[in-house]
Amino acid sequence: MLPEYDFTGKKGVRGKYAKAMKNGCTIRTLKGKKVTSDTHYVAIESDVREYFPDSRSVNGVLRKIISLVPGRAAR
Repeated sequence: MLPEYDFTGKKGVRGKYAKAMKNGCTIRTLKGKKVTSDTHYVAIESDVREYFPDSRSVNGVLRKIISLVPGRAAR
């Protein structure tokens, strides 16, 4: 957890939506992004983030790399 995340005084509930997501429910974040049970997150370091600022750019490059792997059929 980063130091700038301050949850003191908050009434957050751990795993509040975990059961719903496990059952296939879709949740929208405050920014309107859909989060489904097949959504996964990874940490991108700041030097990499300069080149790949969002999920779309990261996924595009990773798909391109996957397509270059010999013997690996694209899905």
